[in-house]
Amino acid sequence: MRTVGDSTLGPTLFFILTMLKLTEFTANDVNTDDVLTLAYEARQKNRQPAKTNGGVIVGLFLPRGQKLRSGLVLTGTQGFRVRVEAALEEVSVVLCDDALQFAKACYHIGNRHVALQIMPGELRYLADHVLDQMVVGLGLNVEHKQLPFEPEAGAYHGHDH
Repeated sequence: MRTVGDSTLGPTLFFILTMLKLTEFTANDVNTDDVLTLAYEARQKNRQPAKTNGGVIVGLFLPRGQKLRSGLVLTGTQGFRVRVEAALEEVSVVLCDDALQFAKACYHIGNRHVALQIMPGELRYLADHVLDQMVVGLGLNVEHKQLPFEPEAGAYHGHDH
């Protein structure tokens, strides 16, 4: 019978068997042991290996259907708790005080099924020069910044489709 210390297991299987597994969501107001900073794309995956800010290798084995959002706390049978944070990413930022013009920009970008972060007078999306040109064509200015990206969850975020 093979064991974890058995060198015939191979490095990949040994890695999988010994990594810290995060398998569930827990209360967001608990103290945490570490932070897991992930880009938007990585926060869409509930099953993946990752490294915490403290250097701990973890494996995400979470229930399917819920996106990883900033502030969520993950844990597993070992009791290790990790808070998820959104990484800084290159985003396009559109600032607008005109409610109608802002709504038009949100509509036209959202109509292309692009993830949007919408705040009062501010719109963010992952940097895309084609979308930037469209927004400029609508009469708005676009700036590129390194910021956390936490888009809207969407109307169907609580359903399995």
